[in-house]
Amino acid sequence: MIENNLEITPYKIPPDAFMAALTELSIPFEVFEHEAVFTVEESHKVTGQVPGAHCRNLALYNKKKQMWLVTLRDETQMDLKKLETILNSGRLSFMRPERLWNALGVRAGSVTPFSIMNDTEQNVTLVLEEDMLAEPLVNFHPMINTMSLALAPQDLLRFVEATDHTPVLFSALDVAPD
Repeated sequence: MIENNLEITPYKIPPDAFMAALTELSIPFEVFEHEAVFTVEESHKVTGQVPGAHCRNLALYNKKKQMWLVTLRDETQMDLKKLETILNSGRLSFMRPERLWNALGVRAGSVTPFSIMNDTEQNVTLVLEEDMLAEPLVNFHPMINTMSLALAPQDLLRFVEATDHTPVLFSALDVAPD
């Protein structure tokens, strides 16, 4: 169970160890340090210094305890009900802190597609926006929200493949609000 203590470990895999894993996979990246950001709105304060598409992540689950990590560009408008239809999931809820920690090994505010590496039993389905993958660079936290890491989308996919996950892709048009 997660303690209500600010001194708890913020991640299962430290950013340095994660970046060493990327280097081992010969995946190039650039790191940008910044103040802690917890929301897309807060991240707009730091995006000026970070090139590429800025993204957000939604850690979701349903009543059957199936879990999804949805990654999309921060400007993509999304109707959650349409995503539920695409995933054939039924009603989705956001993961609570304990479930998030147990499933992905990160705290709220630091959710990232990279945290899929903590899902060694493949209990979480990674869901990626196709339009995001068409960007020249994408940005995500490297397990902590005081940094952003920029890399090419094809390198994100190579990383995901190395974790033995197969992402589900969706189009922003398919989840756009009416």
